[in-house]
Amino acid sequence: MTCHAPAEGRLGANYWKLLSAHSFSNLGDGLRLVAIPWLASAITREPMLIALATAAVRVPWLVFSLPAGVITDRVDRRLLVAWMDVAGAITMLAFAGIVLANQASIADPAALAAGTAGPPANQAVLLGLLYLTALLIGLAEVLRDNSAQTLMPSIAPKDRLERANGRVWGAEIVMNQFVGPPLAGALLGVALALPFLVNVGTFALAAGLAFAIAGSFAPRGPATTGRIAWRTEIGAGLTWLWNHRLLRSLALILGALNAMGTMAVSIYVLFAQEILELDAGTFGLLLTGTAAGGVLGSLLAARISGVIGPGRALFTAMLGMGLGYGVIGLAPVAALAWLMLLVIGFLVVQWNVVTVSLRQSIVPDHMLGRVNSVYRFFGWGMISVGSLLGGLVVSAGEPLLGREWALRTPFLLAAAVHLALLVYALPRINNRRVREATSAQEAGGLIGTT
Repeated sequence: MTCHAPAEGRLGANYWKLLSAHSFSNLGDGLRLVAIPWLASAITREPMLIALATAAVRVPWLVFSLPAGVITDRVDRRLLVAWMDVAGAITMLAFAGIVLANQASIADPAALAAGTAGPPANQAVLLGLLYLTALLIGLAEVLRDNSAQTLMPSIAPKDRLERANGRVWGAEIVMNQFVGPPLAGALLGVALALPFLVNVGTFALAAGLAFAIAGSFAPRGPATTGRIAWRTEIGAGLTWLWNHRLLRSLALILGALNAMGTMAVSIYVLFAQEILELDAGTFGLLLTGTAAGGVLGSLLAARISGVIGPGRALFTAMLGMGLGYGVIGLAPVAALAWLMLLVIGFLVVQWNVVTVSLRQSIVPDHMLGRVNSVYRFFGWGMISVGSLLGGLVVSAGEPLLGREWALRTPFLLAAAVHLALLVYALPRINNRRVREATSAQEAGGLIGTT
């Protein structure tokens, strides 16, 4: 049985199953958001080595997103989502066992920073296993997330895509940054291995819900069968995106935004510990600012886009994010940093809801996996670059600026790049460009081609 989106005006049971699976998956992401860098900071205080733990999760977006798109356009997308969650559960169970066996030898990060405790004797082995686990989880995440996003137009009717995506992003932000991080902080206070063990359960629940979605979700339209011609099939997605004026501009801008944002986030654990003087619990609470803003964004993004237009909604999001990073870079207290994270979280979701809905509504279904993966190659692939940049900027800046301003610099640099990108975006990302793209799609053409 092939399943299609329900009639216009309503969301069906399959949507709520997908949303619930997405929620549990992102609860696990939120646990790892705190647990992985915190564990890394308990093993070493070297910024570059800590940043590598964040980068390892994101490197697959740079090296694997294009092949993932080809796979997504050849298989049942529901099953791909489910089996990647199963793979995540198995990987995390193995790593949780390793942490459990070694946690007695791992000191508190504050003691390690103060010099009252040393790193574990098997420091290099533990870091290597942490990087490997993060890399494997990242590989599964590329396939899962690309497939889940490609699955959405087959589950939600076209006239409800922005609302459906808004709820998805709202759930992602709530679980990823509002529930997951403080929960991880609390669990870390009990045992280092505990957030990783709980993550095994979130993967298992997400997999079960994905398997429960009814129907077959193979790509619609001209089928791609037989032996995979990787270069040809990847090239088709790349050509489609590159010939599309609006999506090409959005992909390039997203790459720069993500690189800069992740550059700051990759060293945020050190910024919070050393500049804002936070412990594990309050660090997790700090990250709830992004979640609070994300919830508001998920509720209001579609309405804002409807009032001022999608082009203006995207432009104002870029402006506000740049200002937010600048204020964080100068923030003297955690409360101000939390408020700016709220603003950034709101605008990130506003950007995501508009851009994801545009892609889902204008890209042909049989090409959506590949085009989506190429788009995310540009956008998400740069996250790994940004993670490495964060460590490099701090390490290179510390001898010249001192530790405090070296830790503040990534936020200030992110602000400068965000604001500079507005000059590039103004003639390319506006309401007129969006109208041209959607009108051409409705007429059956290749939208906004050059």
